Amino acid sequence: MTFKGISVIAIDGPSASGKGTVTQRVAEKLGFHYLDSGALYRLLALAAMRQQVSLDDEAGLAKLASGMDIRFEQGFIWLDGESVDDAIRTEECGNGASRVAAYPAVRAALLDLQRAFRKAPGLVADGRDMGSVVFPDAALKIFLTASAEVRAERRYKQLMEKGMRANIEQILHDIRQRDERDSARSVAPLQMCADASLLDTSSMTIVEAVDEVLARFRQVCVR
Repeated sequence: MTFKGISVIAIDGPSASGKGTVTQRVAEKLGFHYLDSGALYRLLALAAMRQQVSLDDEAGLAKLASGMDIRFEQGFIWLDGESVDDAIRTEECGNGASRVAAYPAVRAALLDLQRAFRKAPGLVADGRDMGSVVFPDAALKIFLTASAEVRAERRYKQLMEKGMRANIEQILHDIRQRDERDSARSVAPLQMCADASLLDTSSMTIVEAVDEVLARFRQVCVR
């Protein structure tokens, strides 16, 4: 269940399900490292748009992915020395991330980078394929989801709180399209692992979801 004694909690799920916030808070509670794998694809989409690399250019994107200077420090995300937390949270970046994540060469280029986050005392990682591909031996695998309508409302509130323009109907449309694209891709599609447990947060608060993940991890630890 562990690699060199380093436990991993893998939390997968669709866009805007709240898994990023849950993952970060679980990591803080446990004193573990945190990996937002979705941010890596958003960073690549942002870098591609800034450097005018087409989102249809698989080889160009893979090359760009291999050379990105990425840092996760003190709750901030840095790309080539610039803090880009807000820049990568736009709907444009989200849709771009879903597109670039469908390319096998891109996923291969980022695989080693993701696995390098596995450090003592442990790691909590969120994404689409953390349990199925990146950390198949994770101590705990959770598929965290919520209805598309609830996820659209959450994303809308998040964007509005940041002072960004948002249209909830368009967000719901984008979420449904992204779900379909992520589930249908040929490489590492979004799906619940056979050995993962489902956590539907449609009617849960963040605190309740975090507590549930911690409870399930404690159950694994005492087996």
